[in-house]
Amino acid sequence: MDVVVIDRRFNGPPDSANGGYAAGLLGRALQDRPGAAAEVTLRTPPPLDTPLTVRRTADGAALVGPDDVTVAEARPASLEGVVPPLTPGVDAADRAAARHPGLGIRHLLSDCVVCGPERPDGFRLCTGPLDDDPDVGAAVFRPDASLAGPDGVLPPEVLWAALDCPSFAPALWRHFLGSSTLVLLGRLTAALERPASAGDTLVALGWLVGSDGRKHHTASALLTPEGEVVGRARSTWIELRPS
Repeated sequence: MDVVVIDRRFNGPPDSANGGYAAGLLGRALQDRPGAAAEVTLRTPPPLDTPLTVRRTADGAALVGPDDVTVAEARPASLEGVVPPLTPGVDAADRAAARHPGLGIRHLLSDCVVCGPERPDGFRLCTGPLDDDPDVGAAVFRPDASLAGPDGVLPPEVLWAALDCPSFAPALWRHFLGSSTLVLLGRLTAALERPASAGDTLVALGWLVGSDGRKHHTASALLTPEGEVVGRARSTWIELRPS
């Protein structure tokens, strides 16, 4: 068993962790080789600044909080069929990010560490629709040294987080901002194909796969400027019922 604490810097909603970051802390326990995929299901909002225990289970692993509450569960998985629909360059992704629909608008996720446009210490992955395919969102990830380990390499949880928010495709942004209905990550399945370091330039993509009632299924990828896949993911977003 390992004990992890999610620093308050890595919030998603104001009072809980970014779902991808929390999922990555657990998923890395099952990723013993490049390309190995892990599926993480979030059971409750991951708390910040709180000791969480990573426990091995018969099926995989679990992230357990105070009072033995299960925060997330992970199991080995497959990501067959998750292929980026196109490979835009850095300039195209920067142009797309300039069209991020949340720019200049205050909303419930404005201060997310990954996609919050006003976070000076954040990832600044504010994806917007691409010129070549407006249904695909893109932005450029330029990670700084504070996100990396002592060797300069980005830990798995940072790459999982960078796959999380970009998977919130342009159609979901339009729906979220138009209805003010909160949509949260329910499940993230990710595979990391190769390491990445602080100072690297990566292109993040996200696209909608389909919807089923309040569940929205999307996919995402992190690419080098040359189009090589660094990581890819499949996500399920849950639209909360109006209060």
